[in-house]
Amino acid sequence: MDFKDYYKVLGIPRTAGADDIKKAFRKNARKYHPDINPGADAEMKFKDVNEAYEVLKDPERRAAYDQLGQEPPPGQGPYQPPPDWDSGFAFSEGGPYGQEGFSDFFETLFRRGAGPAGESRSAQGPDSHGRVEITIEDAYRGANRTISLRMPVVGPDGRVTLQDRSISVQIPKGTAQGQHIRLAGQAAPAFGSGAAGDLYLEVAFAAHPVYRPDGRDLHLDLPVAPWEAALGGHVVMPTPDGKVDLRIPKNARTGQKLRLKGKGLPGVPAGDIYATLRIVNPKVTTQEARAFFEKMAKDMPFDPRAQLGG
Repeated sequence: MDFKDYYKVLGIPRTAGADDIKKAFRKNARKYHPDINPGADAEMKFKDVNEAYEVLKDPERRAAYDQLGQEPPPGQGPYQPPPDWDSGFAFSEGGPYGQEGFSDFFETLFRRGAGPAGESRSAQGPDSHGRVEITIEDAYRGANRTISLRMPVVGPDGRVTLQDRSISVQIPKGTAQGQHIRLAGQAAPAFGSGAAGDLYLEVAFAAHPVYRPDGRDLHLDLPVAPWEAALGGHVVMPTPDGKVDLRIPKNARTGQKLRLKGKGLPGVPAGDIYATLRIVNPKVTTQEARAFFEKMAKDMPFDPRAQLGG
């Protein structure tokens, strides 16, 4: 996928106002219209001009596009938008209605559940999308979060600016990563007297030092001492919902997984926790400890490399 410099296509600076964008579009549309220009590449340039205008004439799409920055240096392979390039940005779903044949670049950035060609917009304002980041502990208990979104606003001179807006969000207990929370009427207002659209927030988990989420399941590495692995027994293991008693089987091995059913994220059904055992050897720092390991090496006929052969 190639990066599209829409300002370059229309031949205008990034500071251009709404009137300048409209004038540049009309000039280029006349120049490359297939009925006027029979050149071999005129039709493709005409499509590029239309695509650029569809983005830059719309305050919301233009503000989102401007966040991508300049075209990346050549030689870096196919263009991919930066991760979370639209994070914290309220963005209308769908592209322009009744338009077909736009580039993959446009489709990737702006086609978010757009309706079929020719479908008319309702009186309600466009729905918007954003992200909210929570901790795994928040998902267990529920939480309240205040998020800031940047909404595009058109000034008297036609220039687009981003306006910060704070919204309070209730995180329900058992919310999973990737789930969407709908906030009715919290998106951009409609033109005229129509109701505001809805805001959909995608839930993302902040990186956790212990747990790795997988749907409603959680995974973690559980350190155990050599004697705990060899003799078995019970250890106290913390979970986001409190401490639990976990039984270690005799002769447990590194990489072995133990399942705590129903201890994952709340839900119907609740998720599980999978603890992967990792045997950790103590440091030998005293003569007594060294003597203990020497006696164990002497008295226990054990070769950890026996299966390698040779």
